[in-house]
Amino acid sequence: MSERKIQYREALREAMTEEMLRDERIFLMGEEVAEYNGAYKVSQGMLEQFGPRRIVDSPISETGFAGLGIGAAMYGLRPIIEFMSWSFCLVAADQIINNAPKILYMSGGQFGVPIVFRGNNGAGGQLGSTHSWSVESMFSSVPGLKLAVPSTPRDAKGLLKTAIRDDDPVFYLESERMLGMGARGDKDFSPYLSGGRWAPPSAEEDDDFTIPFGQANVINPGNDCTIVAAGRPVHFALEAAEALAESSGGGIDCEVIDVRTYRPLDIDTIVASVKKTSYCVVVDQSWPFASVASEVAAQIYERAFDYLDNHVVRVNNDDVPPPYARGLEQEMLPNTRKITEAVRQVTYNA
Repeated sequence: MSERKIQYREALREAMTEEMLRDERIFLMGEEVAEYNGAYKVSQGMLEQFGPRRIVDSPISETGFAGLGIGAAMYGLRPIIEFMSWSFCLVAADQIINNAPKILYMSGGQFGVPIVFRGNNGAGGQLGSTHSWSVESMFSSVPGLKLAVPSTPRDAKGLLKTAIRDDDPVFYLESERMLGMGARGDKDFSPYLSGGRWAPPSAEEDDDFTIPFGQANVINPGNDCTIVAAGRPVHFALEAAEALAESSGGGIDCEVIDVRTYRPLDIDTIVASVKKTSYCVVVDQSWPFASVASEVAAQIYERAFDYLDNHVVRVNNDDVPPPYARGLEQEMLPNTRKITEAVRQVTYNA
């Protein structure tokens, strides 16, 4: 296979473009997705390729275009609705939480809602509290929807294509801080990429390249402690694993699992790892109270309690609104230092 460099944003664009070429029912709608080529240039060039009937600029009204997308999905189209930030989705909460996941059930199977809501989730870098919310803990508790959190360009493409083809509503959480990932100069994580699973799709892979939902990726096998993460925190987990492996006294051999999707959650892979390592740290960029990490920890206790040699340690955002100041923001988020300290604590190496 020939290798190539592809940015996270380019992988998203490839996924949407290939699926729109495959299925004329698919369209993209959101703020600035057309004339401006996307607020973050994810949809660059797509207006010229597909025209204004399929690449649709919307007013600044998430309530309006989210509801329009749900109605279009009920009548047989397959919309991709872009939120410039998932923090803005709250004004469309009735549409995306109270309608989209429930219509199939409430209509007795008469109306499905094959729709993808996608956009930037979490702190984007000094955007303030109202633009930096991580929504996974709220939405992962809602039955009837699926939730994907890609951490790499390869997963960004494969998971988005799966999302677009899915007949259920999918919430697709990207990260502004990773949109340029894949450009030259990025940290090389190739030692962790068993079988090249983290490489971008090669030139030989066709437009049917997809990644199934509910299939976690063990990106760094290890024996001493399991680290579970998704999205941007996966990179901090790998950095922590690297530092811990090189630490004095023989090092700590961490197994890093990228869950890829929270709904469905591949708890079987997580439990199998915990049974091997006996220790676990769960990293999640939502607030600690009622977080995704809390649910993952609870399921580990239910299925692997007798295999644990210590309690599960969670690493979350600090329980404060995201600050604007760069240093404070970085300290508030899950980071390499916090994960390293958590592993040392849980394995009695503090």
